[in-house]
Amino acid sequence: MYITMTLAENRTAELWQQFMPRRNEIVTAVTDELISMQVYDAAVALAGYMTPQSVHQRWAAKEVTDFTSVPAGFETFVLPEGLYAVFTYRGTPQQAAPFFRKIFMEWLPASGYVLDNRPHFEVLGPKYKHNDPESEEEVFIPVRLKQA
Repeated sequence: MYITMTLAENRTAELWQQFMPRRNEIVTAVTDELISMQVYDAAVALAGYMTPQSVHQRWAAKEVTDFTSVPAGFETFVLPEGLYAVFTYRGTPQQAAPFFRKIFMEWLPASGYVLDNRPHFEVLGPKYKHNDPESEEEVFIPVRLKQA
């Protein structure tokens, strides 16, 4: 499931409130892990950052083996292949801004990589505990080698 939104008008809670009661209807799921995915337009990828007014799709999803049994009201999405930088985030969503700022303002410029125009996503696995300071998730940032 997905919702189109901006950071200024964040509707993430609404999306997950719709998704969570129905998540077990996805019978071809690979695992119990949940995926929180953001799909930005090319302008955001080219700029390397988004503003509070940048429009994007926010997805609540699960990885599946195939699309043979898609429940009514659900959408399919094929994640484009490519390289990702993977980070582990520990904390609550409200504490995440410094973590992401460090990735985009420090790590990325010094890495030899640039942001790629593909979805960003987080895998919410067994260590994920909603709004718990000890919660952990894997953060996937799409990157490609910097052109010389």
